[in-house]
Amino acid sequence: MSSSQIRENVERIQSEIKELSQGRIVRLLAATKTRSAEEIQEAFAAGVDAAGENRAQEFAEKFKNGAYADYDVQFIGHLQTNKVKLVVGHVSLIHSVDSVKLLRAIDTRAAELGLVQDVLAEVNIGLEPEKHGVFPENLTAFLDEAAEFSHVHIRGLMTVAPKSEEPDGNRQFFAKMYKLFIDNRAEKRDNVVMEYLSMGMSGDYRAAICEGSNLIRIGTGLFGPRQ
Repeated sequence: MSSSQIRENVERIQSEIKELSQGRIVRLLAATKTRSAEEIQEAFAAGVDAAGENRAQEFAEKFKNGAYADYDVQFIGHLQTNKVKLVVGHVSLIHSVDSVKLLRAIDTRAAELGLVQDVLAEVNIGLEPEKHGVFPENLTAFLDEAAEFSHVHIRGLMTVAPKSEEPDGNRQFFAKMYKLFIDNRAEKRDNVVMEYLSMGMSGDYRAAICEGSNLIRIGTGLFGPRQ
């Protein structure tokens, strides 16, 4: 996709964010799996807030080659414990933390590097067995355990909602996520705050914004279909 098309898409989505968010700040993250360094730089130049990668190996290669320059890059895909070293300390935020095992691996690596890694707790809001994420009924216990790690800081929640053929088909799931977000914001835990609610992708970000998302992850909506 040309740089002018990427810019037009960024401007269009930013305009929709302004219209739908009712004054709230909603960050636009470019989902950059399989995208070239040139496309990533075009998206940043057009005004996206961050890039987000899904695969640790691909991220490491792009990072080494300077694809993100000095811009904000985050990790939004499932992270295996044996790939933690490729990601921790190199991204500002890991969206997809859904097990104590992974928390422990991130905490250990962050301690080795002498830093605190910001992460989001991923919630399987649709109770889909093929997807990753903590089930809603287990989230309280998960956050209680997360509070015990001194080199991991939970900054909010993330979800990948079930696919829907209808534009507003996911609103019920986004509404449930927002309630979890607000309920847990009221809780006081060490190393846990509810700052980011990461939900909404190219097919459903409008509904997600309307239901309280403040961080949307857009790939094809910015760059077109993957080659």
